[in-house]
Amino acid sequence: MIVASGNVALDVDLKRLNGNRSRSQTSTLRFDVTPNSFFTALAFNGDLRGLEPGSMTLTPQSAAIVPASLPAGLSASYQQLMIESTAWGEAYELVVRDAKTGFIFFNIEGHQFDYAANEHLLGINKGRLLLSKEFATALKRPADAGTVVGTISITANMRAIEITQVVNGQATSSVMPPSGALAGTVPGPDVIVGDLSGLAQLGTSSGTQVGLAVGTDSCNAGVVPLNWLALPANDHPVIPQNLYRMSGGAG
Repeated sequence: MIVASGNVALDVDLKRLNGNRSRSQTSTLRFDVTPNSFFTALAFNGDLRGLEPGSMTLTPQSAAIVPASLPAGLSASYQQLMIESTAWGEAYELVVRDAKTGFIFFNIEGHQFDYAANEHLLGINKGRLLLSKEFATALKRPADAGTVVGTISITANMRAIEITQVVNGQATSSVMPPSGALAGTVPGPDVIVGDLSGLAQLGTSSGTQVGLAVGTDSCNAGVVPLNWLALPANDHPVIPQNLYRMSGGAG
């Protein structure tokens, strides 16, 4: 599933964020999630199994109003923040970063998941906002890295992009639900490649040639379900891959 829509609330202790540990001043920063953000989650028979690497871009609900008490760096990035679900093995599962520069402002820990399968509603609650090492250094307070400066809650409406049937531990078929109503496409299935990842060289060179392949995340931008059945069935799309070496010539 991906996030179709949603909202995010950051309850930030502005005094602590600005280095004043003796006082508290909580302000709630509210954001809408960019529609159809590729922030992906897995569910098995209606039970949430976890997140995959992905991100959701945030839009401030009061875009023209940037809280005056925010540190300069965060204030400059206020309208281009995103929440990222990091790759497996990273120190934190979720982080808040600048969508354009990649700068991490907060790491998130202690969050709890709540998934209502009937409503396709995902909640991520009680996450603690920790000052990242990068942000603490930028604030000239490196010793404050890891300090809790607030909490975060996320409410997301999810929509399925792939439904896989598993028999005896083996995936036998998949269906991609249509998203044509969102994409505005003509009737029928319409396979598009939403992301490319994992470029790899396969085998060894043969003369001047090597084998290359790239992983694809596919989407159905059509208006009818798209079958993706395992071999020997042939009810599935084929994605050709072409790689070119481009030259600008002598100039």
